[in-house]
Amino acid sequence: MLTSLHVEGTSLLHRMPVKPKLFGLMVFGLLLYFIDQPVVLGAALVLTALLYRSTGIGLSEGFQRLKPVLFTIGFLAAVNLWLLSPNEALVITLRLVAILFLAAAVTASTTIADFMAAVTDLARPLEKLGVMKASDLGLALGLVLRFVPDIAQRYEALKEAHAARGIPVKLSRMLGPLIISTLKDADRIAEAIDARGIRGQ
Repeated sequence: MLTSLHVEGTSLLHRMPVKPKLFGLMVFGLLLYFIDQPVVLGAALVLTALLYRSTGIGLSEGFQRLKPVLFTIGFLAAVNLWLLSPNEALVITLRLVAILFLAAAVTASTTIADFMAAVTDLARPLEKLGVMKASDLGLALGLVLRFVPDIAQRYEALKEAHAARGIPVKLSRMLGPLIISTLKDADRIAEAIDARGIRGQ
């Protein structure tokens, strides 16, 4: 049962500090934006896939984690293939998948607490400008990362419940209960945060 996006390990990414990983992810995404050669993008995709695999995650679990996003990218690829040239559609798809693999690798090799601490530190200048409270941004990111496996787990439970009752499994039927149960949990967490005076604003 998936309870966290973090995977324990001793890989290079696990040993790297969080901020360089986030900076590298940002730079990598920007560089890919200026590359339009499928061969280079394909090499980047293979490299990021190997990095993702190096975190110690199994092939099956790795695919399950990325399956919803990969299906979305596949749908976008089909739309782009219809609207754009085959080469342009291929370039866009390779970019998205390469960035997805790298982002997944960074997430798998970083704990939620480390993410929260890094984002809070990076948001300090915004706090000094009075834009937001840095710790609130870190907390929001931590909650998002924590909710991702919960939502996936809740979706699988709903799918199994539908199948057990002989009801055809359709996203349209499960979307309502999934959203309602997620919002209820979000309300309970928000009440617990406010009760403890964690949020500063």
